[in-house]
Amino acid sequence: MKLNCDLGESFGSWKMGMDEMVMPHIDQANIACGFHAGDPVIMSRTLSLAKQYSVEVGAHPAYPDLVGFGRRSMNCSAAEIVAFMHYQIAAMDGMALSQRIEIQYVKPHGALYNDMMAKDDVRAAIMTAIASYHRPIKLMLQATPQSDVHRAEAKEAGIDVLFEAFADRCYDDDGKLLSRTKSGAVHTREKMLEQVKQLNEEGTLTTVSGHTLKIDADTLCVHGDNEEGVKAIEEIRKVINA
Repeated sequence: MKLNCDLGESFGSWKMGMDEMVMPHIDQANIACGFHAGDPVIMSRTLSLAKQYSVEVGAHPAYPDLVGFGRRSMNCSAAEIVAFMHYQIAAMDGMALSQRIEIQYVKPHGALYNDMMAKDDVRAAIMTAIASYHRPIKLMLQATPQSDVHRAEAKEAGIDVLFEAFADRCYDDDGKLLSRTKSGAVHTREKMLEQVKQLNEEGTLTTVSGHTLKIDADTLCVHGDNEEGVKAIEEIRKVINA
């Protein structure tokens, strides 16, 4: 199971995350494309950093919501979603190619990601955007008990998918992430490492009510926006490599 992390989310003089400390420990970097965070200089620097550590690169597009960091849902048409997806992917793709890097996948950010998982029409529009891009590229989405359905949708659209799980988040019994408004939504370090070990060794996780949930994940999302988070990534890497 690979490790992925959302990076390149600084903007201008505003700094977000600790990309330089995180990059050596991950396999996949989801790099912001400028709509929720990131700018041309940040995108270029993050791509260069990924190249330095031989980290696979993915585009991390969002709703056009720079003020809200892409965490607010927007009522966009399918045509709008396809267009702003192409716009952001192409920007990242072009900048990557200038450094002799080829982006491998797309992982939507924030509210766009959540809407993709919750709304059939949004997910269909995103898959259409991926399928109609000028070259093959994979889509990363959340591993859930409905992954077989999503895999079938992707096959019909003519695209390949990657499924991800989350190291530090608690899950509902239906496989969705427990809302951050609820107690226990974000795991302690001890619970996080237990969840990673269970996912890595058994392909399951324990839900908020204690049920065992089968999760078929290709990659694990980790967060490193502070020193404690970076230390946690180092520990997660040790668990996966054990």
